[in-house]
Amino acid sequence: MSEQPAVTDPLHEPGDFAEAAEPFALFETWLHDATRHELNDPNAMALATVDASGHPNVRMVLLKAVDPAGHAARGFVFFTNYESAKGKELLATPYAALDFYWKSLHRQVRVRGPVTQVSAAEADAYFATRPRSAQIGAWASLQSRPLESRFALEKAVAIEAAKYLVGTVPRPPHWSGFRLTPLEIEFWHSRLSRLHERVIFKRAGASGDWSKSRLYP
Repeated sequence: MSEQPAVTDPLHEPGDFAEAAEPFALFETWLHDATRHELNDPNAMALATVDASGHPNVRMVLLKAVDPAGHAARGFVFFTNYESAKGKELLATPYAALDFYWKSLHRQVRVRGPVTQVSAAEADAYFATRPRSAQIGAWASLQSRPLESRFALEKAVAIEAAKYLVGTVPRPPHWSGFRLTPLEIEFWHSRLSRLHERVIFKRAGASGDWSKSRLYP
């Protein structure tokens, strides 16, 4: 068995993230570190939206992709039911915030920016990678709507499973993804005495150049 990499104590490490020239490469490095050290769902993130009254909503979702360098609208991709609360809110007000927190590494990343729908081809490609049970569940669940009983959900799953006993399960038309194209990305690294390190990257538009500055903790 190969030796596991040692985990340093970030509270006593000065960190070199303030030297980064742009945020995406740094984020990918931090996500890679989290993948090695976080026990569960290192790609989990809080997604904040607003409803029709302007009241905030937040919930945990999973990051499924970070677009590679050179992508026309590089951003953070996640998937959901468009008829869910978050789906409806994002379609009505296409702006959101994300928050990643990796407790074992004492690190946090906050992201804000506009949200767009992914293409049908992107959604199809990702849906095809999901376990068959999750594909069936996407058809059966009326996400965010009242559920009379657990039995009603299990019955709906059984009905949808019977429809797709063999062959490929198609993607539901109401199930797809969103891409948040960041205008702000803040990196936070915990330090002793709450004198944390904070560096924020900002740009005016999706194709603009990044500016970087430090923030008081």
